Amino acid sequence: MADQSLLSAAVLGVLEGLTEFIPVSSTGHILLAGHFLGFESAGKTFEVVIQLGAVLAVLSVYAARLWALFSTAHRDPKALRFIVAVALAFVPAVVIGVLAHDFIKTVLFETPKLIAVMLILGGIVLVFVDRLKIEPRYEDATDVPLGVALKIGFIQCLAMIPGVSRSGSTIVGAVLLGVGKRGAAEFSFFLSMPTMAGAFAYDLWKNRDVLDAGAFTEIGIGFALAFISAVLVVKGLLGYVSRHGYAVFGWWRIIVGTVAFALLSLGF
Repeated sequence: MADQSLLSAAVLGVLEGLTEFIPVSSTGHILLAGHFLGFESAGKTFEVVIQLGAVLAVLSVYAARLWALFSTAHRDPKALRFIVAVALAFVPAVVIGVLAHDFIKTVLFETPKLIAVMLILGGIVLVFVDRLKIEPRYEDATDVPLGVALKIGFIQCLAMIPGVSRSGSTIVGAVLLGVGKRGAAEFSFFLSMPTMAGAFAYDLWKNRDVLDAGAFTEIGIGFALAFISAVLVVKGLLGYVSRHGYAVFGWWRIIVGTVAFALLSLGF
């Protein structure tokens, strides 16, 4: 039984890394996969904490750029403004996440059919938005104005409903607000760092009393595999969306959501 649990943790870790930065909802995928695998984590902490592996993947890929931004912020107004923009976009998630944490974890995370429905609806939105001919006003992530960044931050909060997708909501929101497809994905990458690190720290602290050695082993396995698979995705995603857009991810969501809803309706 322990081996089965560790194998499930490994599968979910890979799934987390592969889906965190594409607009398909990593949380929705691992919650549904966990349901069908019979995987249960204390306080649903595993599903949140392994996201730190994906955060570190972004940090490793963007380490040089992050260093350039922070080391030049004192003399480069554009670098400073971008740092402030990401920080500003992060604020709504802090406030709403803290206030709604218990409801999200005890109600929304425990409703598989809701997750499946949100996957489908989010997929429809993604396909629709990808077909819109929107002329970008801000091609690069560093060009996003502070007001637009704050709006993206509020839109990101929709992803607190599992199945919506953090990257999906921020990318769609950014594109509708005039950010180019590549710039929208990159802004989503940068915003993911404080958002996911904050969720990791807060959730770990909230559930510190229910975690045991077995839980930490599962988290460690999921964390490591999430890191490895996320590095591969981050390195290839920007080039892909620049050439092909986001429609394929929308169709993927619709298919996965439909199959999951059908299985759930049949009692699986």
